[in-house]
Amino acid sequence: MEERIVIGTFLDRRDENRVSELVRLTDVSKVYQGGITGALSGVSVTVERGEFTAIMGPSGSGKSTMLNLVAGLDRPTSGTVEVGGTNLCKLGETGLARFRRDHIGFVFQFFYLLPNLTALENVLIPAQLKGYSANGRARELMERLGIVDVANRYPARLSGGQQQRVAIARALINQPTLLLADEPTGALDTRSGEQVMELLGELHRDGQTILLVTHDAKLATRRAARVISVVDGKIAEDARLEEASR
Repeated sequence: MEERIVIGTFLDRRDENRVSELVRLTDVSKVYQGGITGALSGVSVTVERGEFTAIMGPSGSGKSTMLNLVAGLDRPTSGTVEVGGTNLCKLGETGLARFRRDHIGFVFQFFYLLPNLTALENVLIPAQLKGYSANGRARELMERLGIVDVANRYPARLSGGQQQRVAIARALINQPTLLLADEPTGALDTRSGEQVMELLGELHRDGQTILLVTHDAKLATRRAARVISVVDGKIAEDARLEEASR
């Protein structure tokens, strides 16, 4: 039943009333440590299809918590989280796992590549979990990201920038509706970080919806078309930029 709810809703993308809306958080709060610490407090926000949105804020502000809620990796204490019209709060763990597999690509700060698998094998993991062969698409993605020449290398033999590109290819292999990136340049040197952000910009220009978490105002304003600032678990500012760097 959960699988039908998720897939059926995502296939129905022609709804005239909310055709452009992809993500909706309504009065969302998240409390940890038995109610002592509030990570989010009454947050309401929407993200449209095709947007490149950056969530910015200091450490502990709640920005990563927002991303985890949208990914279905965590549940709100109160409020609702909807992605593609599906209320994630109503899904069980199996339904959430299917939802993430079929509709979410996640790029983490620390890559999380399996050390005993080659770069290509790491990219293919989500497709294998979905039960289909995607060798051709994997190599196309790696070609586009400039890492096809290291497809047969293990992570230990890759630079940080190459590892993050492998992680991005892995996130894209199942053609996700939404790409989430949590501090994707945080573990990289400046040059590699700029290259990764340029890649995300190219993906956005091709129509990919991206939700990026960063503490770096320069990166946020140069690449994203919209910047949401989070302070102490609340949205302090929501600015749409006239022109993001291309």
